[in-house]
Amino acid sequence: MGINVTKRMGLNEANPAQFGLINLLKAVAAQLIVLHHLAFYGPMADYARPLMPNVIDWLGSFARIAVQVFLVVGGFLVAKSLFPEGRPELSNPLGTVWRRYAKLVPPFMVAMMVAVAASALANRWMTHDSISAPPDLLQLLAHALLLQGVLGYESLSAGAWYVAIDFQLYAVVAVLVWVCGRVAGDKLKAWLLPAMIVAGICASLLYFNRDSNWDDWAPYFFGSYGLGILAWLASDPRRRHGTSSLLLGMILLPTLAALVLDFRLRIAVALTVACLLFLFGRARSSTSGRRFSLIDGLAKISYSVFLIHFPVCLVVNAAFAHFVPAEPHLQAIGMLVAWGGSLAAGAIFYRVVELPLGRLLSTAPRLAYRDAAQLGTPS
Repeated sequence: MGINVTKRMGLNEANPAQFGLINLLKAVAAQLIVLHHLAFYGPMADYARPLMPNVIDWLGSFARIAVQVFLVVGGFLVAKSLFPEGRPELSNPLGTVWRRYAKLVPPFMVAMMVAVAASALANRWMTHDSISAPPDLLQLLAHALLLQGVLGYESLSAGAWYVAIDFQLYAVVAVLVWVCGRVAGDKLKAWLLPAMIVAGICASLLYFNRDSNWDDWAPYFFGSYGLGILAWLASDPRRRHGTSSLLLGMILLPTLAALVLDFRLRIAVALTVACLLFLFGRARSSTSGRRFSLIDGLAKISYSVFLIHFPVCLVVNAAFAHFVPAEPHLQAIGMLVAWGGSLAAGAIFYRVVELPLGRLLSTAPRLAYRDAAQLGTPS
Protein backbone atom coordinates (compact mmCIF):
# COMPACT_ATOMS: atom_id res chain seq x y z
CA MET A 1 0.00 0.00 0.00
CA GLY A 2 2.79 2.44 0.90
CA ILE A 3 4.42 1.94 -2.53
CA ASN A 4 1.17 2.65 -4.34
CA VAL A 5 0.52 5.79 -2.31
CA THR A 6 4.03 6.99 -2.99
CA LYS A 7 3.61 6.49 -6.72
CA ARG A 8 0.26 8.24 -6.77
CA MET A 9 1.79 11.26 -5.08
CA GLY A 10 4.69 11.29 -7.53
CA LEU A 11 7.25 10.72 -4.76
CA ASN A 12 10.17 8.38 -4.40
CA GLU A 13 12.00 6.82 -1.49
CA ALA A 14 14.45 9.70 -1.36
CA ASN A 15 11.57 12.13 -0.94
CA PRO A 16 8.90 10.26 1.03
CA ALA A 17 5.53 11.63 2.04
CA GLN A 18 5.38 12.91 5.60
CA PHE A 19 2.68 13.60 8.16
CA GLY A 20 2.74 17.31 7.41
CA LEU A 21 0.65 18.56 10.33
CA ILE A 22 2.50 16.42 12.87
CA ASN A 23 5.86 17.67 11.63
CA LEU A 24 4.65 21.26 11.80
CA LEU A 25 3.32 20.82 15.33
CA LYS A 26 6.54 19.18 16.53
CA ALA A 27 8.73 21.82 14.89
CA VAL A 28 6.81 24.75 16.36
CA ALA A 29 6.38 23.18 19.80
CA ALA A 30 10.11 22.44 20.08
CA GLN A 31 10.95 26.10 19.36
CA LEU A 32 8.46 27.28 21.96
CA ILE A 33 9.98 24.99 24.60
CA VAL A 34 13.48 26.34 23.87
CA LEU A 35 12.23 29.93 24.03
CA HIS A 36 10.29 29.21 27.22
CA HIS A 37 13.41 27.96 28.97
CA LEU A 38 15.39 30.94 27.69
CA ALA A 39 12.76 33.32 29.07
CA PHE A 40 12.19 31.44 32.32
CA TYR A 41 15.76 30.63 33.32
CA GLY A 42 17.53 34.02 32.72
CA PRO A 43 19.66 35.91 33.38
CA MET A 44 19.81 37.06 29.73
CA ALA A 45 16.03 37.31 29.62
CA ASP A 46 16.02 39.40 32.81
CA TYR A 47 18.43 41.90 31.28
CA ALA A 48 16.64 41.91 27.89
CA ARG A 49 13.16 42.20 29.37
CA PRO A 50 12.89 46.04 29.06
CA LEU A 51 13.06 45.63 25.28
CA MET A 52 10.13 43.24 25.04
CA PRO A 53 8.48 42.69 28.42
CA ASN A 54 5.23 41.27 27.03
CA VAL A 55 7.00 38.78 24.80
CA ILE A 56 9.33 37.52 27.53
CA ASP A 57 6.50 37.34 30.06
CA TRP A 58 4.38 35.34 27.60
CA LEU A 59 7.23 32.97 26.79
CA GLY A 60 8.02 32.49 30.46
CA SER A 61 4.41 31.88 31.49
CA PHE A 62 2.59 30.30 28.53
CA ALA A 63 5.04 28.84 26.00
CA ARG A 64 5.54 25.81 28.23
CA ILE A 65 2.01 24.74 27.31
CA ALA A 66 3.57 23.61 24.03
CA VAL A 67 4.40 20.40 25.87
CA GLN A 68 0.72 19.51 25.40
CA VAL A 69 1.43 19.29 21.67
CA PHE A 70 4.04 16.61 22.31
CA LEU A 71 1.69 14.73 24.62
CA VAL A 72 -1.21 14.65 22.16
CA VAL A 73 1.04 13.91 19.17
CA GLY A 74 2.72 11.20 21.26
CA GLY A 75 -0.63 9.53 21.88
CA PHE A 76 -1.53 9.78 18.19
CA LEU A 77 1.77 8.16 17.16
CA VAL A 78 1.69 5.44 19.81
CA ALA A 79 -1.72 4.39 18.50
CA LYS A 80 -0.30 4.36 14.97
CA SER A 81 2.56 2.19 16.19
CA LEU A 82 0.85 -0.27 18.56
CA PHE A 83 -2.59 -0.68 16.97
CA PRO A 84 -2.63 0.97 13.53
CA GLU A 85 -5.93 -0.70 12.58
CA GLY A 86 -7.51 -0.08 15.97
CA ARG A 87 -7.39 -3.69 17.19
CA PRO A 88 -5.43 -4.54 20.36
CA GLU A 89 -3.24 -7.41 19.20
CA LEU A 90 0.05 -6.81 21.01
CA SER A 91 1.66 -10.13 21.90
CA ASN A 92 4.83 -9.07 23.73
CA PRO A 93 4.26 -5.97 25.89
CA LEU A 94 7.51 -6.30 27.84
CA GLY A 95 9.57 -6.47 24.68
CA THR A 96 7.69 -3.50 23.26
CA VAL A 97 8.25 -1.45 26.40
CA TRP A 98 11.92 -2.43 26.46
CA ARG A 99 12.40 -1.24 22.87
CA ARG A 100 10.87 2.09 23.81
CA TYR A 101 13.22 2.37 26.79
CA ALA A 102 16.20 1.48 24.61
CA LYS A 103 15.20 4.16 22.12
CA LEU A 104 14.74 6.93 24.68
CA VAL A 105 17.38 6.39 27.34
CA PRO A 106 20.79 6.14 25.59
CA PRO A 107 20.56 9.59 23.93
CA PHE A 108 18.87 10.91 27.07
CA MET A 109 21.81 9.84 29.26
CA VAL A 110 24.34 11.30 26.83
CA ALA A 111 22.43 14.59 27.07
CA MET A 112 22.46 14.35 30.86
CA MET A 113 26.25 13.99 30.83
CA VAL A 114 26.45 17.06 28.61
CA ALA A 115 24.18 18.87 31.09
CA VAL A 116 26.48 17.93 33.98
CA ALA A 117 29.49 19.30 32.08
CA ALA A 118 27.54 22.44 31.13
CA SER A 119 26.61 23.08 34.76
CA ALA A 120 30.24 22.70 35.82
CA LEU A 121 31.34 25.20 33.16
CA ALA A 122 28.51 27.64 33.86
CA ASN A 123 29.27 27.52 37.57
CA ARG A 124 32.68 29.06 36.87
CA TRP A 125 31.10 32.12 35.26
CA MET A 126 27.94 32.81 37.23
CA THR A 127 25.87 31.88 40.26
CA HIS A 128 22.29 31.01 39.35
CA ASP A 129 19.46 28.71 40.46
CA SER A 130 19.39 26.99 37.05
CA ILE A 131 22.83 25.44 37.67
CA SER A 132 22.59 21.90 39.03
CA ALA A 133 24.91 20.58 41.71
CA PRO A 134 27.27 17.76 40.68
CA PRO A 135 25.22 14.53 40.76
CA ASP A 136 26.03 11.48 42.82
CA LEU A 137 25.80 7.91 41.58
CA LEU A 138 22.25 7.36 42.85
CA GLN A 139 21.00 10.50 41.10
CA LEU A 140 22.55 9.33 37.82
CA LEU A 141 21.05 5.86 38.30
CA ALA A 142 17.62 7.39 38.95
CA HIS A 143 17.89 9.29 35.66
CA ALA A 144 19.01 6.15 33.82
CA LEU A 145 15.90 4.38 35.11
CA LEU A 146 13.72 7.45 34.34
CA LEU A 147 12.69 7.57 37.99
CA GLN A 148 14.30 10.86 39.03
CA GLY A 149 11.00 12.63 39.67
CA VAL A 150 9.34 9.67 41.36
CA LEU A 151 12.31 9.22 43.71
CA GLY A 152 12.57 12.93 44.47
CA TYR A 153 15.90 13.66 42.79
CA GLU A 154 16.57 17.02 41.17
CA SER A 155 16.53 16.82 37.38
CA LEU A 156 19.90 17.39 35.75
CA SER A 157 18.29 19.28 32.87
CA ALA A 158 15.03 21.09 32.22
CA GLY A 159 12.71 18.79 30.32
CA ALA A 160 14.17 15.58 31.77
CA TRP A 161 10.83 14.99 33.46
CA TYR A 162 9.09 14.72 30.09
CA VAL A 163 11.21 11.79 28.92
CA ALA A 164 10.27 9.89 32.07
CA ILE A 165 6.59 10.71 31.62
CA ASP A 166 6.66 9.73 27.95
CA PHE A 167 8.04 6.33 28.90
CA GLN A 168 5.45 5.84 31.64
CA LEU A 169 2.61 6.70 29.28
CA TYR A 170 3.91 4.41 26.55
CA ALA A 171 4.28 1.53 29.04
CA VAL A 172 0.75 2.05 30.38
CA VAL A 173 -0.74 1.98 26.88
CA ALA A 174 1.30 -1.05 25.83
CA VAL A 175 0.10 -3.05 28.84
CA LEU A 176 -3.47 -1.82 28.32
CA VAL A 177 -3.41 -2.92 24.68
CA TRP A 178 -2.08 -6.33 25.67
CA VAL A 179 -4.71 -6.80 28.40
CA CYS A 180 -7.57 -5.79 26.09
CA GLY A 181 -6.32 -8.20 23.45
CA ARG A 182 -6.19 -11.05 25.95
CA VAL A 183 -9.53 -10.61 27.70
CA ALA A 184 -11.77 -9.47 24.83
CA GLY A 185 -13.34 -11.55 22.11
CA ASP A 186 -13.16 -10.57 18.46
CA LYS A 187 -16.39 -8.57 18.56
CA LEU A 188 -15.47 -6.72 21.75
CA LYS A 189 -11.84 -5.92 20.86
CA ALA A 190 -12.72 -2.99 18.63
CA TRP A 191 -14.53 -1.17 21.46
CA LEU A 192 -12.93 -2.32 24.70
CA LEU A 193 -9.70 -0.43 24.05
CA PRO A 194 -11.38 2.93 23.23
CA ALA A 195 -13.61 2.48 26.29
CA MET A 196 -10.57 1.93 28.50
CA ILE A 197 -8.83 4.95 26.98
CA VAL A 198 -11.90 7.11 27.67
CA ALA A 199 -12.01 5.84 31.26
CA GLY A 200 -8.34 6.81 31.64
CA ILE A 201 -9.00 10.25 30.14
CA CYS A 202 -11.89 10.86 32.53
CA ALA A 203 -9.87 9.77 35.55
CA SER A 204 -6.98 11.99 34.49
CA LEU A 205 -8.92 15.13 33.62
CA LEU A 206 -11.41 14.96 36.45
CA TYR A 207 -9.04 13.94 39.26
CA PHE A 208 -5.32 13.38 38.69
CA ASN A 209 -4.65 16.41 36.47
CA ARG A 210 -6.24 18.69 39.04
CA ASP A 211 -3.71 17.70 41.71
CA SER A 212 -0.09 18.71 41.07
CA ASN A 213 1.12 16.09 43.53
CA TRP A 214 0.62 13.60 40.70
CA ASP A 215 2.77 15.43 38.15
CA ASP A 216 5.59 12.86 38.33
CA TRP A 217 3.20 10.09 37.28
CA ALA A 218 1.52 9.09 34.04
CA PRO A 219 -2.12 9.53 35.24
CA TYR A 220 -1.58 13.29 35.53
CA PHE A 221 -0.85 13.51 31.78
CA PHE A 222 -2.93 10.64 30.45
CA GLY A 223 -5.82 12.93 29.54
CA SER A 224 -3.84 14.71 26.83
CA TYR A 225 -2.08 11.52 25.71
CA GLY A 226 -5.38 9.66 25.49
CA LEU A 227 -6.91 12.41 23.35
CA GLY A 228 -4.17 11.78 20.81
CA ILE A 229 -4.94 8.05 20.84
CA LEU A 230 -8.65 8.67 20.23
CA ALA A 231 -7.80 11.14 17.46
CA TRP A 232 -5.97 8.35 15.64
CA LEU A 233 -8.83 5.90 16.10
CA ALA A 234 -11.55 8.40 15.14
CA SER A 235 -9.72 9.58 12.01
CA ASP A 236 -9.42 6.09 10.50
CA PRO A 237 -10.99 6.48 7.01
CA ARG A 238 -12.02 2.83 7.03
CA ARG A 239 -14.45 3.39 9.87
CA ARG A 240 -18.12 4.09 9.27
CA HIS A 241 -19.20 7.68 9.67
CA GLY A 242 -21.29 6.85 12.74
CA THR A 243 -18.37 5.09 14.41
CA SER A 244 -16.03 8.00 13.76
CA SER A 245 -18.64 10.41 15.13
CA LEU A 246 -18.98 8.35 18.28
CA LEU A 247 -15.20 8.32 18.78
CA LEU A 248 -15.10 12.07 18.19
CA GLY A 249 -17.74 12.43 20.87
CA MET A 250 -15.46 10.46 23.18
CA ILE A 251 -12.84 13.14 22.57
CA LEU A 252 -15.12 16.14 23.02
CA LEU A 253 -17.57 15.26 25.78
CA PRO A 254 -15.27 14.28 28.68
CA THR A 255 -12.80 17.04 27.84
CA LEU A 256 -15.43 19.75 27.63
CA ALA A 257 -16.99 18.50 30.86
CA ALA A 258 -13.59 18.65 32.55
CA LEU A 259 -13.04 22.20 31.28
CA VAL A 260 -16.44 23.31 32.56
CA LEU A 261 -15.65 21.81 35.95
CA ASP A 262 -12.14 23.25 36.14
CA PHE A 263 -10.85 25.25 33.18
CA ARG A 264 -7.19 24.59 32.42
CA LEU A 265 -5.58 26.25 29.41
CA ARG A 266 -3.27 23.29 28.92
CA ILE A 267 -6.25 20.95 28.50
CA ALA A 268 -7.97 23.36 26.11
CA VAL A 269 -4.78 23.36 24.02
CA ALA A 270 -4.64 19.57 24.13
CA LEU A 271 -8.26 19.36 22.92
CA THR A 272 -7.52 21.78 20.08
CA VAL A 273 -4.51 19.73 18.96
CA ALA A 274 -6.53 16.50 19.16
CA CYS A 275 -9.25 18.00 16.95
CA LEU A 276 -6.63 19.16 14.43
CA LEU A 277 -5.17 15.66 14.34
CA PHE A 278 -8.63 14.17 13.88
CA LEU A 279 -9.18 16.42 10.86
CA PHE A 280 -5.72 16.48 9.29
CA GLY A 281 -3.38 14.22 11.27
CA ARG A 282 -3.29 11.40 8.73
CA ALA A 283 -2.75 13.70 5.74
CA ARG A 284 0.61 13.18 4.08
CA SER A 285 2.49 15.80 2.11
CA SER A 286 5.62 16.04 0.00
CA THR A 287 8.78 17.51 1.50
CA SER A 288 10.19 18.65 -1.82
CA GLY A 289 9.84 22.40 -1.24
CA ARG A 290 12.31 24.39 0.83
CA ARG A 291 9.59 25.30 3.36
CA PHE A 292 8.54 21.68 3.85
CA SER A 293 12.15 20.53 4.05
CA LEU A 294 12.78 23.03 6.85
CA ILE A 295 9.71 21.90 8.79
CA ASP A 296 10.58 18.24 8.26
CA GLY A 297 14.15 18.86 9.40
CA LEU A 298 13.09 20.70 12.54
CA ALA A 299 10.59 17.96 13.37
CA LYS A 300 13.19 15.26 12.80
CA ILE A 301 15.64 16.80 15.27
CA SER A 302 12.97 17.89 17.77
CA TYR A 303 13.81 15.17 20.33
CA SER A 304 17.52 15.98 20.09
CA VAL A 305 16.79 19.70 20.44
CA PHE A 306 14.58 18.92 23.42
CA LEU A 307 17.42 16.95 25.04
CA ILE A 308 20.36 19.23 24.35
CA HIS A 309 19.00 22.78 24.29
CA PHE A 310 19.12 23.43 28.03
CA PRO A 311 22.88 22.81 28.43
CA VAL A 312 23.48 25.09 25.45
CA CYS A 313 21.25 27.83 26.86
CA LEU A 314 22.89 27.48 30.28
CA VAL A 315 26.42 27.93 28.93
CA VAL A 316 25.43 30.87 26.70
CA ASN A 317 23.65 32.51 29.64
CA ALA A 318 26.73 32.10 31.81
CA ALA A 319 29.07 33.38 29.10
CA PHE A 320 26.98 36.49 28.46
CA ALA A 321 26.57 37.10 32.19
CA HIS A 322 30.33 36.94 32.72
CA PHE A 323 31.81 38.44 29.55
CA VAL A 324 29.12 40.75 28.10
CA PRO A 325 27.78 43.97 29.63
CA ALA A 326 24.28 43.74 31.11
CA GLU A 327 22.84 45.89 28.32
CA PRO A 328 19.40 44.87 27.02
CA HIS A 329 20.28 44.82 23.32
CA LEU A 330 23.44 42.77 23.87
CA GLN A 331 21.64 40.31 26.14
CA ALA A 332 18.82 39.98 23.60
CA ILE A 333 21.47 39.05 21.04
CA GLY A 334 22.64 36.44 23.54
CA MET A 335 19.15 34.94 23.60
CA LEU A 336 19.21 34.67 19.81
CA VAL A 337 22.66 33.06 19.99
CA ALA A 338 21.36 30.53 22.52
CA TRP A 339 18.32 29.76 20.38
CA GLY A 340 20.35 29.31 17.22
CA GLY A 341 22.99 27.35 19.12
CA SER A 342 20.32 25.03 20.49
CA LEU A 343 19.09 24.23 16.98
CA ALA A 344 22.64 23.69 15.70
CA ALA A 345 23.49 21.50 18.70
CA GLY A 346 20.26 19.56 18.22
CA ALA A 347 21.12 18.87 14.58
CA ILE A 348 24.62 17.71 15.54
CA PHE A 349 23.29 15.62 18.43
CA TYR A 350 20.78 13.97 16.08
CA ARG A 351 23.46 12.99 13.58
CA VAL A 352 26.20 12.08 16.05
CA VAL A 353 24.23 10.55 18.93
CA GLU A 354 20.52 9.89 18.39
CA LEU A 355 20.67 8.49 14.85
CA PRO A 356 23.75 6.23 15.33
CA LEU A 357 22.46 4.90 18.65
CA GLY A 358 19.07 4.21 17.10
CA ARG A 359 20.67 2.29 14.24
CA LEU A 360 22.91 0.35 16.61
CA LEU A 361 20.06 -0.65 18.89
CA SER A 362 17.80 -1.60 15.96
CA THR A 363 20.44 -3.87 14.41
CA ALA A 364 21.58 -5.49 17.68
CA PRO A 365 18.58 -7.90 17.96
CA ARG A 366 19.03 -8.99 14.34
CA LEU A 367 22.75 -9.57 14.88
CA ALA A 368 22.04 -11.58 18.03
CA TYR A 369 19.50 -13.69 16.15
CA ARG A 370 21.96 -14.31 13.30
CA ASP A 371 24.78 -15.30 15.64
CA ALA A 372 22.49 -17.64 17.56
CA ALA A 373 21.37 -19.27 14.32
CA GLN A 374 24.99 -19.77 13.24
CA LEU A 375 25.82 -21.40 16.58
CA GLY A 376 22.78 -23.64 16.35
CA THR A 377 21.38 -22.34 19.65
CA PRO A 378 17.90 -20.98 20.35
CA SER A 379 17.67 -17.19 20.11
